[in-house]
Amino acid sequence: MTERAATRLHPARIRAIALNTFREAARSRILYAILLLVVAVNFAAIGCGVMSYNEEARVAVDFGLASVGVFGALTAIVLGVTLLYTEVQRRTIHVILAKPILRHEFVLGKYVGMAMTLTFLVVAFGLALLGQLALQGAPVTAALGMAVILAWLEVMIVAAIAIFFSALSSPFLSGLFTLGLWAIGRSSDELARVAEKFKIEAFRWVAKAALYVVPDLHVYSVSGSELQGQWVSVHGTFVTWGYVGSAALYAAAVVAILLILAMVVFARRDFT
Repeated sequence: MTERAATRLHPARIRAIALNTFREAARSRILYAILLLVVAVNFAAIGCGVMSYNEEARVAVDFGLASVGVFGALTAIVLGVTLLYTEVQRRTIHVILAKPILRHEFVLGKYVGMAMTLTFLVVAFGLALLGQLALQGAPVTAALGMAVILAWLEVMIVAAIAIFFSALSSPFLSGLFTLGLWAIGRSSDELARVAEKFKIEAFRWVAKAALYVVPDLHVYSVSGSELQGQWVSVHGTFVTWGYVGSAALYAAAVVAILLILAMVVFARRDFT
């Protein structure tokens, strides 16, 4: 095998790792527990909607979208922080890398497999939400579809963050770091306003720099907030498809950077 061939990504090997990762995740009891929990939360919203005054559909949509974003991200964290570490802990990484599989192919294949699993999960969440709205006779709007796509993009970013930290540390620390970045990224809009109120200019600059480093996940949960001076909501005026496209490009860039960093870190790790 030539040096160039040894460093070239091979789609077949990445696909094999991805499919194996998807099968392993599909057998996870945690995955099905979260799925059942989301379905239960969605249909519990029907009871909450009954207690409201002609707001059944609004409550159903709010509960459903919150479930997709929050539980999707938490699932990405749980799966992502254990994917690489489990292989190292079980020593199966030696068997895998003894085969003609490159380390960056292994990392990329793991992420693709997890992305497949999470996409299946988000689709299931979305179908549960549609079933809930159908039971209530509520309309399905384009804004709802855009909100679900944005939530899926956020989950893909969180998965990449989890993979990056999994290449660095143990599942416990990786989970804490990923959860922290997810919370900061979701609150980036509010934190930016808080940073402006710092009296010490050095603190203000440090806070702003930190927000630039952390992925801006507020981009993907804009319903019920102000965006560029305009109030947006899935129940009224929402973002455009152009905004969704820009958010997708931003997500692709963030995921690519995180995966490259994860590959570099994982390539330098010593498994002896």
